[in-house]
Amino acid sequence: MPDHVAAPTQSHTNIDNLPAETVSFAHRMFDAAREGNTELLLQAVDAGLPVNLTNDKGNTLLMLAAYAGHAELTKGLLQRKADPNRLNDLGQSMIAGAVFKSHDEVVRVLVEAGADPRIGKPTAIEAAHIFGRKELMEVLGAKQGDIGANVPTPLSARPEK
Repeated sequence: MPDHVAAPTQSHTNIDNLPAETVSFAHRMFDAAREGNTELLLQAVDAGLPVNLTNDKGNTLLMLAAYAGHAELTKGLLQRKADPNRLNDLGQSMIAGAVFKSHDEVVRVLVEAGADPRIGKPTAIEAAHIFGRKELMEVLGAKQGDIGANVPTPLSARPEK
């Protein structure tokens, strides 16, 4: 299913009601987020493109930039009030995605912007634990009780018998 334009809320707009040029432009903007085309995307947002525009999977421009590891674009979108706590249609957070992809700088940028490491499934803290990313646990502010018994522990972190 193709990317589509959505309102700055979680609801989606039916792309059948939009002109082909609008849909094509939205595709270019989602591609710019994935590719890290900071100049193009930030100019478009500054010109009126909704900063929390979502595609057909509920991924925002910020999610796509963060997941692809584009720290400068992530910062620019956050400065323009992109929501660091949006979840996609699968209930995944962008900060957990950045942990999963080992984009540590993006994780730090998102934390500084107020991204909640305890939302989504798995949470960013759970993802850091699952993948043995101990150095990120402190960055994420992990506390006792953040990792439930149902969260897998990596073999490298299990005590030897």
